[in-house]
Amino acid sequence: MDADIIVIGASPAGLMAARNAALKGTNVILIDRKEAIGNPTHPANTFFKGMFDKTGETVDQSYVIKNLKGAHIVAPSGSEVVVESPAYFLDRRKFDEYYAQQVLKAGVDIRTGTEALNAIRNEGIFSLSTNKGMLKSKIIIVSDGINSRIAGLLGMKPIKYPGDIAWSMEAEIEAPGIGEPDMFEYYVGNHAPGWKSTYSPCGGDRATLGVYVRRHGKDVSSFFDTWVERFKKINGLEELSITHRSVGGDPIAAIPGDIVGEGVMITGGSAAQSGIGYGMHAGQMCGDVAADAIAKNDVSARFLSEYRKRWNKEYRNEYYLGRMALETLRKMTDKEIDSMMQVFEGEDLSFIQGAPLNKAIHAAMFMLRKKPSSLLAYRAALRRK
Repeated sequence: MDADIIVIGASPAGLMAARNAALKGTNVILIDRKEAIGNPTHPANTFFKGMFDKTGETVDQSYVIKNLKGAHIVAPSGSEVVVESPAYFLDRRKFDEYYAQQVLKAGVDIRTGTEALNAIRNEGIFSLSTNKGMLKSKIIIVSDGINSRIAGLLGMKPIKYPGDIAWSMEAEIEAPGIGEPDMFEYYVGNHAPGWKSTYSPCGGDRATLGVYVRRHGKDVSSFFDTWVERFKKINGLEELSITHRSVGGDPIAAIPGDIVGEGVMITGGSAAQSGIGYGMHAGQMCGDVAADAIAKNDVSARFLSEYRKRWNKEYRNEYYLGRMALETLRKMTDKEIDSMMQVFEGEDLSFIQGAPLNKAIHAAMFMLRKKPSSLLAYRAALRRK
């Protein structure tokens, strides 16, 4: 035995799973195929405080590039809904390094430049083959992203709707003053089918632009190029400089599937747990349950399913409501989106509070009072498309 638990992937969820398990007294090895944690950087580099608060962690300004006040959600017609909520643009490398230091302090053995190749379980012990030799443990936690090989090799389907991953392209841009605003901008409509295009200011003359598109394949470069030209027109820019591009995927509408098996747990993007904050919280739950399993000497799927129960209690309703909303959005015409968004334009949305189901009810009741006909846009949910 090399460790009680081996965590595959130093994603935010993987880092939290390793840290929490080690803090409860287990022997943990964390492997990551990158030569250094946070390098090259991951394209996910923003979050809202409300979502991050779920982790119980405190935002540390050492990894924050820019503090923002919230987001403008922009309809195809240009009408806007303002959502005021503290948010952050991150130096993702510093963010990952910050939490890697916590993992080290907890006593985790971090091994970078180590890629998992295969995993076989025999008599309750996993043999994990890597490019640097064999490792053995009682539990494997998989957290190596939405394209996880190991989950598939173990015969698990941790993403329920893989066809609904929002594939993305994001780029750093430079233009005079482009990074000075203090709000994100999210544009919805048929120019980015199924999700959104984004503008994220990060100070001075720097910002990022991105597109997230569902059901149009992994190559979304054509949608991105169209978005860049549209953004230039909206902001009266003749030119802007693109300094770096990155591609990835957001499983926001994909829903967790099989995330627990005999001696195996899956967390973060590998389990369709979208978002930095929510992924970290899932990782914390995963690490806690894994440590409890080691302490009880019971690594069965039945015992480990406590992780799924905890995740369901916290997030199941929110993720399923989110999927329903994005599926409706995907099927709506730009005209229908405009009609719906106009109901909320210029309104104080602070009344939309509470659990996800309560928020949905409050929003629907508001639409019914202000403009009953706007609810007709939701007929799109019944379309086969």
